Amino acid sequence: MIRIIAISGSLRKKSSNSALLRAAAALAPEGVEVSLYGNLGELPLFNPDLDGADLEGIGPAPVLDFRAHLAGADAILIASPEYAHGVTGVRKNALDWVVGSGEFTNKPVGLLNGFERSVHAPAALAEIITVMGGKPVPEAIKNIPLQTNIITEEEILAQPELTNPLQIVLTTLVQAVEVSEAAM
Repeated sequence: MIRIIAISGSLRKKSSNSALLRAAAALAPEGVEVSLYGNLGELPLFNPDLDGADLEGIGPAPVLDFRAHLAGADAILIASPEYAHGVTGVRKNALDWVVGSGEFTNKPVGLLNGFERSVHAPAALAEIITVMGGKPVPEAIKNIPLQTNIITEEEILAQPELTNPLQIVLTTLVQAVEVSEAAM
């Protein structure tokens, strides 16, 4: 079983980026589990004084939970909006908590964004993830052209022009995991 953790960079209940990830989970091929991590809002603001990344089991409970979910994944799929040409605060805060703890190291990463005009955040995320040792997979970095910022998983699943690129992202991530495992 290949495990992909899906992380939305938005805390909105009706987030289109979260809907994209739920749709991706519904499209996961047999033998692939895509699970949406829904607790980013519980992470405290990053504070190195609270971080016990080098000491197992020390640190705020939400941070340890987040790290455990990442550590148990074979690949990571992030969908995040772009705010003011950058990464959302919640997304950046979550990444700050795992910069030094290694959960991204050598893991294939896919990046989704629901709007074609958003180009700065995906590039910034790819750069941050690369610095953290993650492996952004170019073919798994996609802007999915949603027509509205309020869309449901069901509406996405009903549109092949949206599901086809999601399936490509999933297939590409699975192939990257398989190549990575074969290299070990």
